Amino acid sequence: MKAKLIIAATLSLVLSAGAYAQNESNFKFYGFIRNYAHVDTKESLAGTVDLFNYVPKPTAANYEGNVMSYHMTAITSRVGVDVSGYEFNGMKVGAKMEADFYNGPSGVTGTAVLRLRQAYMTLGWDNGFSVKAGQGVHPMAADMPDVISLNSGAPFGPFSRTPYVQIDQKLSDGWSISAAGIWQMQYPSCGPNGASADYIKNSGIPELYFAVNRTSGNALFRLGVDMLSLKPYVGGKRENEFSAYFYGQYKEGLFSAKLKTTVAQDGSQMNLNGGYAVTAASASLNNKDWEFTPTRNSSTWLSLSYGSAWQAVLFAGYVKNFGTAKEILGGDFLYFSKNSYKQMRQMYRLSPTIIRNMGKVALALECEITGVEYGSRLNTANGLYEVTGVNDGWLTNTRLQLMLKYTF
Repeated sequence: MKAKLIIAATLSLVLSAGAYAQNESNFKFYGFIRNYAHVDTKESLAGTVDLFNYVPKPTAANYEGNVMSYHMTAITSRVGVDVSGYEFNGMKVGAKMEADFYNGPSGVTGTAVLRLRQAYMTLGWDNGFSVKAGQGVHPMAADMPDVISLNSGAPFGPFSRTPYVQIDQKLSDGWSISAAGIWQMQYPSCGPNGASADYIKNSGIPELYFAVNRTSGNALFRLGVDMLSLKPYVGGKRENEFSAYFYGQYKEGLFSAKLKTTVAQDGSQMNLNGGYAVTAASASLNNKDWEFTPTRNSSTWLSLSYGSAWQAVLFAGYVKNFGTAKEILGGDFLYFSKNSYKQMRQMYRLSPTIIRNMGKVALALECEITGVEYGSRLNTANGLYEVTGVNDGWLTNTRLQLMLKYTF
């Protein structure tokens, strides 16, 4: 009998502690059911079930890519929970966990399974200092356009979710600074063994990010830099790369304007069009002593939005491949992002969108026009990687995409 009383008392304490802990935190569950249906006029390089559209494929011998195709899916439907309200000795604690079903299919076929999108916690103090730790949107990718497409404007801007720790400090008069140490998981760097997080693992140094943020009235400005150091071979030399971006945003009533421009070395870990290569100076060395040089690229997008019940959006983007600054061994020693092609010279995208918002239901129609110009690759031994000339002129894919979404 005494043992039963002890067990009952213990259970009572545990349950009351659990109830108390739950009362301290506020849980906000959210999500949406999102259906996409799209038609393409040309075969393109795209992500799982072709939803994440990148670039029209280059024309090959005996290949006709101008074939209309279509697809429909609901695998981007999402569930999540935001946690807030808990405080300990002046430290405010929050968290987010979010998942969708964009995992499992191979190509356009398969069974979707639950996938972790984001899982992070936040710590904040009244002095304006805060910490975010876990998996979330890459700091360089946090500012996105208003398109309905799953690619969120990529590869015309950085796109990645990844593990990181970020600290932010609010300063006076609308100024703040941010710094982060970043790892890789779902979106890794390219390299001799394909896309892999092994290269940053071998490096032993996290990707580093720093930004200055300015808020003034209806405007927001952000200037950031990013440094990544890789070791493509265990015990080998480093491949160092630097990227920078500017983001500006203005909102007034129903109008919104956003602009982002990124200049990157490589950037493949953020879905940009780039990579790195073995330098020509390494010709007589083994791979442990190889030296590397990154490609250089620029990506810019502009997003304009107006309306509420009826919302109109216009997206415009441009990408330019500037090749390498140093001579490289050749094409076999040039490692490039999996979402593009080494002979990509430049590309553009124009996406007008109309959205009908009906409370928690949204119906949208988007016309995504993506054009790319492929050229000749000058990557023979002891030559620069420089894309010049025009092989097929401008190749263009037009994607007509319909989205039906219910947010709860």
